Amino acid sequence: MSEFRIGQAAELLGVSSDTLRRWADAGRIVTERSPGGHRVIAGADLAAFATALANEGGADLDTRRVSARNRFVGLVTSVTCDTVMARVEIQSGHHRIVSLISAEAVHELGLEPGVLASALVKSTNVVIELP
Repeated sequence: MSEFRIGQAAELLGVSSDTLRRWADAGRIVTERSPGGHRVIAGADLAAFATALANEGGADLDTRRVSARNRFVGLVTSVTCDTVMARVEIQSGHHRIVSLISAEAVHELGLEPGVLASALVKSTNVVIELP
């Protein structure tokens, strides 16, 4: 079974180690002690917590009206626009999402660095790799 140290788990969740420790102290997520005395979280517990955390943040999204279920909330870090198309980068935790959209959409949405935005991803081809 996979186990993750607090720092690793925090990075995967896109929060600080201190935040994750507070959540553990409050009983929101179960931690154990490794033989070396470090707090660790079981991989299955972390996966369940990440799913619950994502659902908390997605309460404002009416999923009955949107077919995409992969929602990454983050900060716009870069917008490169020409007359027709634009390249938008969003940093969501440690995930960097890059999207090519119309320049018109960028202007209508007011996308610029520092804006909070969501990237909804729907794909029939997803590549999975292990670290």
